[in-house]
Amino acid sequence: MRRLLSLLAGLAWLGLVLGLPAQSLLREDENMIAAVRQFYGEPATTRTQAWRQLVREGQAAGWSERERLSRVNIFFNRLHFIDDIKLWGKEDYWATPLEFLGAGGGDCEDFSIAKYFTLLELGIDDSKLRLVYVKALRLNQFHMVVAYYPTPSSVPFILDNLEGTIRPATERRDLEPIYSFNGQHLWLMRERGQGELAGQASRLSLWNDLRGRVDVKRLQRPKINLDR
Repeated sequence: MRRLLSLLAGLAWLGLVLGLPAQSLLREDENMIAAVRQFYGEPATTRTQAWRQLVREGQAAGWSERERLSRVNIFFNRLHFIDDIKLWGKEDYWATPLEFLGAGGGDCEDFSIAKYFTLLELGIDDSKLRLVYVKALRLNQFHMVVAYYPTPSSVPFILDNLEGTIRPATERRDLEPIYSFNGQHLWLMRERGQGELAGQASRLSLWNDLRGRVDVKRLQRPKINLDR
C-alpha cells in the first residue's frame, strides 16, 4: 500500500490556475511526468505537472482537511466525463490517476479514484475516506463518489463529479448507497452513513486490478484522444 500511495499523487493544475507559488517536485514526480509525456503527449504532461504541484503545495502549506477536499474536488472535476467503452474499449475499466490525467477524462470511477488517492497523499487518513458505489436516482444509473468522514460516527461529506458542491450525505437524496470500500475494508451500505462491514476490499476484482497497474511502466493507451 505504501508503494501504491507513493506512485499516485495530487494535482497541480489548480495551483497553476490560481497562481500559487511553485513547490519543488520530487524525483518520483519527474518520473511520472516523463512517462506521461512519452505516452500521452504535451497536454497530458501539463495536467500531470499541475497534479504534482497541487500535492506539493498542499503538503507545504498545511491546508485544513476541508480545504484539501475542496481543492482536490474542484481540480479533478475540470476533466471530461466519457464512458469507458468509448475511451478504453471496455465496458468497465478503472483507470489509475495517471491514466485518467493522461486521457484527459474518464467516468465516475476514474474521478473518484483520482480524488481518493490524491487526498491520501495530502495526508487524510484512509479511515476517513471511502469510495462509495451508489445509484444516481435522477439519472437511473450506477455511479461512484468519494465519502469523507470527519469522525468515525459522522455523516460523511460527498465528493462527486456530478455536483461541484461538497455536501453531507443526508442532503444527497438523489444518491442511493449500495456498498463502499477503502484500502482495507468493504461495507454494505444500509443508510447514508456507516453501513455494515462486509469483509476485505481485496474481494473487489476491479480494485485489485487497479492496484496492480499503478506502475508508470504499465500505462494504458485510450482509444480516443480527448485533447483533439
